[in-house]
Amino acid sequence: MPSKKKINIEVELDDKNVPSQITWNADDMQGFNEAACRAMILSLWDHSQKDTLRLDLWTRDMTVDEMKIFFHQTLVTMADTLEKSINDPRISGDMRDFCDYFAEKMEIKT
Repeated sequence: MPSKKKINIEVELDDKNVPSQITWNADDMQGFNEAACRAMILSLWDHSQKDTLRLDLWTRDMTVDEMKIFFHQTLVTMADTLEKSINDPRISGDMRDFCDYFAEKMEIKT
């Protein structure tokens, strides 16, 4: 029998519909009931439309410096995922090179 896991995301909005708080939880979070975050990027692949559905949110408390680091870490993770999923170290290496360039241009210390 296949197993299931549930992930819940809750976004509190201010009176201008700007996210003021983002919390999430999952069935298998060990030692936590929920976790707060200041930003999220959710991408879902719609295979029937061959299109990516996206949800990008950040709270008003997210700083510019935090956003730069968040994007850099997201890009690095995407390079890792790309290598695992298509087994092409050449293209994922190119993406990591871009991540290094991005970090340098954004003046992120890695």
